[in-house]
Parts: sequence; structure tokens; C-alpha cells
Amino acid sequence: IRVNVFEHCCYTVHPENEDWTCFEQSASMDIKSFFGFESTAEKIAMKQYATSIKKGKEIIEFHLKQLEEEGITHVPRWAPPPAPTPSHALPVSSARAIPACSSRAHPGSTDVLPGSPDDKLDADYISRYLGKLTPFQESCLIRLRQWLQETHKGKIPKDQHVLRFLRSRDFNLEKAKEALCQTLTWRKQHQIDFLLDTWQCPQLLQDYYTGGWHHHDKDGRPLYILRLGQMDTKGLVRVLGEETLLRHVLSINEEGLRHCEENTKIFGKPISCWTCLVDLEGLNMRHLWRPGIKALLRMIELVGANYPETLGRLLILRAPRVFPVLWTLVSPFIDENTRKKFLIYAGNDYQGPGGLVDYINRDFIPDFLGGDALCDVPEAGLVPKSLYRTAEELENEELKLWSETIYKSASVLKGAPHEVLIEITEVSSVITWDFDVCKGDVIFNIYHSRRAPQPVKRDGLSAHNLACPAGNNVQLIDRSWMLGQDYSMVETALSCREGESVQVRSLMKPVRNINMAHISL
Repeated sequence: IRVNVFEHCCYTVHPENEDWTCFEQSASMDIKSFFGFESTAEKIAMKQYATSIKKGKEIIEFHLKQLEEEGITHVPRWAPPPAPTPSHALPVSSARAIPACSSRAHPGSTDVLPGSPDDKLDADYISRYLGKLTPFQESCLIRLRQWLQETHKGKIPKDQHVLRFLRSRDFNLEKAKEALCQTLTWRKQHQIDFLLDTWQCPQLLQDYYTGGWHHHDKDGRPLYILRLGQMDTKGLVRVLGEETLLRHVLSINEEGLRHCEENTKIFGKPISCWTCLVDLEGLNMRHLWRPGIKALLRMIELVGANYPETLGRLLILRAPRVFPVLWTLVSPFIDENTRKKFLIYAGNDYQGPGGLVDYINRDFIPDFLGGDALCDVPEAGLVPKSLYRTAEELENEELKLWSETIYKSASVLKGAPHEVLIEITEVSSVITWDFDVCKGDVIFNIYHSRRAPQPVKRDGLSAHNLACPAGNNVQLIDRSWMLGQDYSMVETALSCREGESVQVRSLMKPVRNINMAHISL
């Protein structure tokens, strides 16, 4: 491995105001050799560097905001104290009471909002299903749950799942709200709530996928075993495609959520995560196939975003010499808190004290790891090359998998609304609009017209996706049309806030007409 990294940081006085400080930072990297993964390693390093810069900016902005809240608008430049001289004795300061200092870890967020008794969480319920919570954490959960009830008309996540997002964001309410809003939209768009009822695992995946649920660990967490070293990842990707494997992984996570609920009832204590045991016996360079690594990184990213705090512990056994290369490629994409839950054993270290027996009862240790429990997870083997499919065949299959949704996405900017046209052919029809506001606030209108509008022609720049204000929005109402003459408003405009899930029903007049939904900022 040969990697050269150069970083330069410089602090200077601003030329226009000597009380201002300029900070400049630059960095360069030259990867000369990295096991053939130079391009991938470069992308990982760039992502980590950008994350570090962003985190530093957040810290600076946080402390500046604290100063503003305390009324501090100016901080004098530091100056060295004058050197004491023997002729000047230091004065004795008078005693003064020091006021109590309020907590600054969560400014303004520790205050519990007033509400009805129904807004409170019962202590027995918390102890039984959620675990120990501080007053601040309980307050965050109540406030986030209230926000969901006010903004989302559809299915509301259970408290356990809401709590996972709060924990993953260190109980930062705004960050948890944003992440939860995105995952609810994602689940709705891809019908994830119905995945276990609709997903049919292909027979080939059942024969060659070396993973499955197996009893539980000593804490009562569901135990998932993955014999990654015995899995032909290249063969599975070449035969089934990345999207099929991704859906299977999502179904495993959905099963894990159900197992956690079941074990919570069985053991009489809150269980919100599971333990994963990964056996790397047989791992070799074949597993470092680039498309396979790409698929793995995508799965890690998607699971991390939509199933936070579901991994309680990851036991990696019999790690071979090639494992550090795989770990170097994958670890930057794994959340820091999640990485702390990893336990890695090389060789037969897992068999002694501090190994599996510390986390799994001997009766449940699989037979292929020296235990007494029979394990249904097969060794599988290599997928026959005769089953491999072309890239074009896999691409068509993947498009089919992820196009099975009735929802569409659109970007809305000021001056660039998104409009949908529906032709009403039957009198007194009822139309229903169902949409989620992922970012920002919007206004929803329903108009109707006697004649169908034509899509607005974009100019040359927009036609080539250059400087287009909203690349996938559709505009139907011509600028020459006048409200009240060419078209009319069906009902009062509806203001929708960020994060809201909106369902609108409208009964059309007993005449045939053209209706348009208009969403704008």
C-alpha cells in the first residue's frame, strides 16, 4: 500500500479588519497502490474528508449560536498579560457568589412541552417496552410522537422505532425528525410495510444464500447467522442482480423487527435490536469483486438510513488475512456508533474465554462453530455459471422491481410548480391525492377547466437539463391563462408543512371537466 496525503492549514489576519481571522485549508492525496482498489479508496477518503469538514463547521456554528443566545456579540482579541513587577503587588479580590450554570448540552430542548395526560408515557410502559429513559429523552420521544400524529395521516411508527431514530441522532430532535420523515416517505414509496407479505424469495436464493435466523443470544436478542465466507457473492449478483439481493436484505431487517417484538413479549423486557454472527471461514479475493463490494456498500447505506440502532452486536469469526482489505473498504460507510458494536476474532480465538460463550448460550452455538445446536444455514457452494445472466437482462429485471410503485417524485422550487392532470369522464367523481412533503413547505391547489392544457414547453437550457429550476417537475397551466376565465379554483388552497403526509379527497361537480393538482412553494 502506497498512499501520500498532504494537508495545509493557515490562519491569517483579514486584510480589511484586523479583528477578523481568515482560515484556509487545502489537502491533496495520491494513491499509488491499494490492492487494485485505488479509485474506490479515493472516493472513500474524499467522503470522509468532506464529513470531517462538515462536522467541524457544525461545531463552530453551534458555539457561535451559544454566544448569540448569551448576548455576546464581540469577543476581544487575546493579549498576553503584562509581566508582573516586584513593585506591584497583586490585589486581593473580594468573594462573590457564582450563579448556577444551566445545562448547555441541549439548548432549549430540555423543556417538556405542556400537554394533556395522554401525552405522557406511563412508567410501566417505558420499563416494559422501551427501557430506561431520562426525562429529556422521554420528552424528545413525546414531542416527536406528537409531531408525527399532527403531520402524518397514515400509519405512524411504533414508539420503539421512533426511539431508534432519536438514539441514532443522539436525541437531536430536528435531525431525528428529518431522518424519520425521509424513511417514512421511502417506506411508503416502495411499499415496505407490505414487503413480508408480498416478497417471494427466489428458489436460487434459498439454495445459495448462506444466512438465517437462529435462536437468540444471552440478552434475548434475535440471532442472525451469516456464513459470508461460504457465499458465492459474485454468482448471486450475476444471476439475481443487485436489486433482488437488496430486497432480500430488506426483508431480513423487517423480519428482525418482528422478532424483536416477539422476544420483548417472551422475555418480558424491551428488546429493540438483534445480534449478527458473521463467519468468514473461506473468505478470499473472490469476495472482493468490485460489483459485489458496490452492492454491499449500497446495502449498508440503505440499512443504516432506514433501520438505525437495530444492530446490538456483530460477532465476526475466523477472519482471514484478506479481511483487513475488506474492512478498509467497508468501514468508512458504517456509522461510528455501529462500529463500536463489532467484535472481531481471528482463527479459533472465539472458542476461548471472551469468545462466543460470553454472548451466546452453549446450547445455541452452531455445530459448525463447535457447538451442539443444529443450524439450518447451509454451506451452499458456487452458483453454476450456466445460470449467469447478461447485464441487460439484469437491468431490465431491476427496473421492474423498483418501478412497482404508484408514487412518483417531483422537485418543486419557487416559480417552478408541479402540476398533475386528471380527466374526469364520469359525473360526481371523487378524486384522491396522496403525497408527502419531504423538504420545505408547499401549497396545494386543485383547479378545474373545460379544456385540457398542454405541457409548458421548456426553453433550450431546460431541454438539455442546464440551469433547469426543477428537473422533474411538470407545468401544465399556460402563463396566458387567467384564473376565473380559463380555469377556476375548486377549493381553498391547502398549506402543507415539511414532513407532512397529506391525503386530500374532492367531490367533483356533476359535469365533465379537466382537473389539475397544483403544488408550489
